[in-house]
Amino acid sequence: MKRALITGLGGFVASHLAEYLLANTGWEIVGAMRWNDSLDNLEELSDRINRNDRIRIFYSDLNDAGSMRNAVKGADYIFHLAAQSYPKTSFDIPTETIQTNVIGTLNLLEAVRNEAPQAWTHVCSSSEVYGRVPKEFVPINEDCRFHPASPYAISKAGTDMLGQLYAQAYGLNVIITRMFTHTGPRRGDVFSESTFAKQIAMIEAGMIPPVIKVGNLNSLRTIADVRDAVRAYHMALTENPKSGEVYNIGGSHTCTVGDVLESLFDAAGHRYGIEIDHDRLRPIDADLQVPDCSKFKAHTGWQPEIPFKQTMEDLLDYWRKRVKKCTVLQR
Repeated sequence: MKRALITGLGGFVASHLAEYLLANTGWEIVGAMRWNDSLDNLEELSDRINRNDRIRIFYSDLNDAGSMRNAVKGADYIFHLAAQSYPKTSFDIPTETIQTNVIGTLNLLEAVRNEAPQAWTHVCSSSEVYGRVPKEFVPINEDCRFHPASPYAISKAGTDMLGQLYAQAYGLNVIITRMFTHTGPRRGDVFSESTFAKQIAMIEAGMIPPVIKVGNLNSLRTIADVRDAVRAYHMALTENPKSGEVYNIGGSHTCTVGDVLESLFDAAGHRYGIEIDHDRLRPIDADLQVPDCSKFKAHTGWQPEIPFKQTMEDLLDYWRKRVKKCTVLQR
């Protein structure tokens, strides 16, 4: 049986990837995560984890090189999704962001080089590496120069370059993806569309006043569903994979952050007043995040399938369920 290692199993994307691989492959899944990580995103997987039904947790830490060597042993596929993944938060904890994302990725790739050099490894970079792109370079292709606009984006540029280096210098089977905005159920509430959905759900429940706090509503995004994203990640390592390649991956629905808020109002069936909360603005915003994904689509045949409207409805329903359980706090 093939074995896949997913780092950051407790995270938003990793939990969806585990569900996808269990449903669509016969692989054994090993999920690496820190001992104190939240298990909230693993609720749908809890029964199978408890029964060791093709999925188990391996406690480790990207900053512990020894645990990384143990984690990768026997892996045929490695999906490196663990990271400090919040751009706005990275301005508050830049050192931790760089340490976890750059040195942590270095530890992982060194572990692969020494313990699993045959494995196909997916290094998850980010569209944030492109930063503030001039309009003449939009839509953004893989040749666009880096102009990272946050400590997180800088850390992902390092992650990206390390993946390319280990493919070129050591001959490892490494593929790098630069994923653009992706969302859906379990999306962290530090991201605009998810905090909007959370606030609407809390307003409906009478937990907070009828005001939506926002940041930059004019920022342009192309949005994909997380379930389309994890399908793309699987295809990146299984559809005629080519080591050292870098791919943009993103959705087909382009809109402003303000349009996203309007779509959530439509999904909710009502509206509330809007208050601009400037504390939620980043010091610098990567505001023209529109991808050219033709390279990845041509190589794999992948296309986004889940409509934007469904993504927004599912995200709002997720927060309604969380609020009903009284397990949320206002940030």
